[in-house]
Amino acid sequence: MILTKDIYVPAVRWRQGEYQALSRLATAAKDRVVPYITIPEVEYDFEARQPKKSVHQHVHPFAARFNAKWGGRPAWVNLHPGIANERMDDGRDIPAYVFEALRTTQANAIPSVPLDATAAIITSVRAIAAIDGLGSAISVRLEDLMKPNVRARIEALAASLGLSLDEIDLVIDLGAPNYEPYAAFAGALIAAMRRLGDLDAFRNFIMIGTAIPETFKDVAKGADQLPRHDWLFYQALLGKIPAGMRQPNYGDYTIVHPDFKALDMRMIKAAGKLVYTTPGDWEVRKGGAFNDNRSQMHDHCASIVACGKFDGAGYSIGDDYIAKCAVHLEGPSNQTRWKEVAINHHITRVLGDLSRFLAAP
Repeated sequence: MILTKDIYVPAVRWRQGEYQALSRLATAAKDRVVPYITIPEVEYDFEARQPKKSVHQHVHPFAARFNAKWGGRPAWVNLHPGIANERMDDGRDIPAYVFEALRTTQANAIPSVPLDATAAIITSVRAIAAIDGLGSAISVRLEDLMKPNVRARIEALAASLGLSLDEIDLVIDLGAPNYEPYAAFAGALIAAMRRLGDLDAFRNFIMIGTAIPETFKDVAKGADQLPRHDWLFYQALLGKIPAGMRQPNYGDYTIVHPDFKALDMRMIKAAGKLVYTTPGDWEVRKGGAFNDNRSQMHDHCASIVACGKFDGAGYSIGDDYIAKCAVHLEGPSNQTRWKEVAINHHITRVLGDLSRFLAAP
């Protein structure tokens, strides 16, 4: 799998709102998306509507749901570090269990390992790569990217996986950095990229990050805007990358911070909110506790529709739901649905942004 420049890599946790957003993308959008999927820590299962009590219960449904929601389309599959070294009930490690199950569905799934993967995970992924022949991704955090020995560590890990660099997808995970000032951060990143040596040696080269806050508690009630620093910075970075240096594919964490923990929303009073992605910012509409006043979502949607930045009901499934909710043709549903709506729109918007950016002279 070789990514073209217009392929977008959304990093998603395998939670109902996020995989439903992927599943309900238009076919043309799916054709330009390769998700970087992380199986999260054991948490509440919103599809089954019950908390999972063990790693096995939590991980077991993954392959069937992957097949139902993403089918044979390509994706990377990663594990949250909190469960990476746990065992399933039959004693197998999670990667071995998951990829054997994915094989029965003819999934086009590629494992991903962090640069600091344990020996047990490396051994497991080496076996998976040998069977499937699809290579592997290696994810590198920003702090590791800045170290002088990063290239040597990547080469050593690839060798331990039994893979050459042209079978490796290099994923630079920026996390949630301070992007500003763009020029200074771009300069530091380019210097680090030079230390990586020949970037064309890797099969794919992807950069993922986010400017979404970990919590929205400091976002004003009513209408507020948050700059999309991740996307704005990416454009600035590509403008500064020297001629001849490989440019990374764009990835982000959609509208969910990577450290977000899914909770049983029946037990907390989270605010009702709608996060709507526009070319330069996120339009946020936030109210009081969602479960105390679900009808607030009608007003949030009406505000988005009227703000002058709404892309229209036909833009995506998410936009269609917003337009209908604004005029009470759809109900306020639940918070998982609003995450799905926002992410479905976000992915569609990013694909449009990428197309316009790449087509610009």
